[in-house]
Amino acid sequence: MVKQASSKGTKRKKGLYWLRRDWRLYAMLAVPILWYVIFCYKPMAGLIIAFQKYNIFTGIKGSKFIGLENFEFVFGMRDFGIALRNTLWLNFLDLLFGFPVPIILAILLNEMRMLKLKKVSQTLLYLPHFLSWVIIGGMVLEIFAPTSGAINALLLKWGLVESNVPFLTNGAWWTFTYVLVGVWQGMGWGTILYLAAITGLDTTLFEAAQIDGANKLQQIWHVTLPGIRSTIVVLLVMNIGRMMSIGFDRPFIIGNTLVQDTCDVISTFVYRAGIQNNQFARATAIGLFQSVVGLILITVANSVSRLFDEQGIW
Repeated sequence: MVKQASSKGTKRKKGLYWLRRDWRLYAMLAVPILWYVIFCYKPMAGLIIAFQKYNIFTGIKGSKFIGLENFEFVFGMRDFGIALRNTLWLNFLDLLFGFPVPIILAILLNEMRMLKLKKVSQTLLYLPHFLSWVIIGGMVLEIFAPTSGAINALLLKWGLVESNVPFLTNGAWWTFTYVLVGVWQGMGWGTILYLAAITGLDTTLFEAAQIDGANKLQQIWHVTLPGIRSTIVVLLVMNIGRMMSIGFDRPFIIGNTLVQDTCDVISTFVYRAGIQNNQFARATAIGLFQSVVGLILITVANSVSRLFDEQGIW
């Protein structure tokens, strides 16, 4: 008992020592923690709305508890099934084509020896990330328009197609355009993380591989990629966890009524069926469903990464 008390006292003294020494860092850490508590954790109390017949005038306390009726109603809607299917499909395509591109770009940028060209390339790659989807949507409508778009004009001029390609009015072509624009917009930002991981690798490993006769491709395959494998796995797990969530801006701005069955995703469905119709309880039920499935996906993905002796998220 005496030993336990003394060990607790020692730990307390150490804790106070670190707190006094690094109090500025803890004060800075308190700001994001407070932000998460106020804007992320406190609103979770409102999830009770998903199980109520919510009335905006009576509030949460005055609304009737109805159990799972909101979930049953939403899951029975045909449009919800379409939105769920489109969400998973578009996120899968984004993961399939968008995830490897930043890795490839980071490796290519790391191998560039002309510093000025490297800086210009990095700037041009990062720039789309900072553009609003409203601006990007206007560019897409101008470039990929079926009759007056620049892409169709070039394809017709070069004789590659006989008629206008319906990039924005055909389901399959719209999906192609959606994924292409998403990859272009996000590839530069993802490159930053991988480039930072690559620059942190031990240069002696590359020198040893070069002495052993490895060419550039062999150095990338046997040194670079294994060196950033943990970063790749962590980001892959996080992306898998976001398979059920999808941004509102891109499908809403690029989409149109002609491809409604292709561009309607959960976020646009919530906006149309929940917010516009004042069905806040059903919108909350959909959000809760997304969060639960996302938590399951990220937990499974992290567990699988652990089976392969990878670091994972936790």
